Amino acid sequence: MKYFGKNTWVYLDGEFVKADSTVIDLFGQSLHYGYSAIEGIRAYNTHNGTRLFRAEQHYDRLRHSCKQTGIAFPWETDLLVDKTYQLLEKNNLRSAYVRPLVTTGHNMYLTPASDSSIVITAWEWGPFLGTDLIRTTLSPFERPNPKSVPVDAKISGHYVASIMATTEATKRGFDEAILLDSNGYVAQASSNNLFIEKDTVLYTPSLGHIFPGITRQTVLEIAKIFNIEVMEKQISTEELKAADSAFLTGTATGIVGIAGVDDTTFPEEWGDTLGATMQRAYKNLTLEKENYEVII
Repeated sequence: MKYFGKNTWVYLDGEFVKADSTVIDLFGQSLHYGYSAIEGIRAYNTHNGTRLFRAEQHYDRLRHSCKQTGIAFPWETDLLVDKTYQLLEKNNLRSAYVRPLVTTGHNMYLTPASDSSIVITAWEWGPFLGTDLIRTTLSPFERPNPKSVPVDAKISGHYVASIMATTEATKRGFDEAILLDSNGYVAQASSNNLFIEKDTVLYTPSLGHIFPGITRQTVLEIAKIFNIEVMEKQISTEELKAADSAFLTGTATGIVGIAGVDDTTFPEEWGDTLGATMQRAYKNLTLEKENYEVII
């Protein structure tokens, strides 16, 4: 997939520049150590025009990620949101994925660099895992231990484990990997949060070892509006495989249903699940539609 061309603009440290004119800092900590923070934001083509979904929350979380790891973040959220809309307009994008990235400067010591840089890119990108039900597998790789790195920070280096888990899963014929935490409980997929349904109740791994996704939080809010019971708890692999259905959530992914895990197929028809209800409601919300369905 090609993410930019000769006419693609990016926002870099206060200016709009052509993507192919940017350079890499060969002595930066981000390149050598993965010491950088990222975000992912979706822009949707709604009947009210192009809309960034919860952009303020994403940029506030980017600030939090930098604060958690000692990366300087001098930019104001309102400015970044405004520049993101300008970037979409300059690239003639109505529906897009937006990637803000904060990198760090020259420093080969294992201490924070004093300066940082922000770049915002955007490109057309469909749902990360497609729209069909996916097959998942329990991964031999684990989520980072929260005693080693802050798991609620979206740090670039975290994704090495995600790449390894996804690569291992796809080599075995699966679409996505489910990672356990350091205590052996189900945590999340490589870059998405997990929900399971059992006896008309939704369950999702509790905070502590997982990344607290904004789409995950949105699902919790929708469930409250629809009076759907959700329990945040530690989930065993046995509970996962005994579920009636399951789905993943994430900004790049949206909401996607899971057909099964390893050799287990979930018994509930996807269209009849709470996950399918959440999928429809989430789509309506992102597209700013008002016809929320009624659950019977």
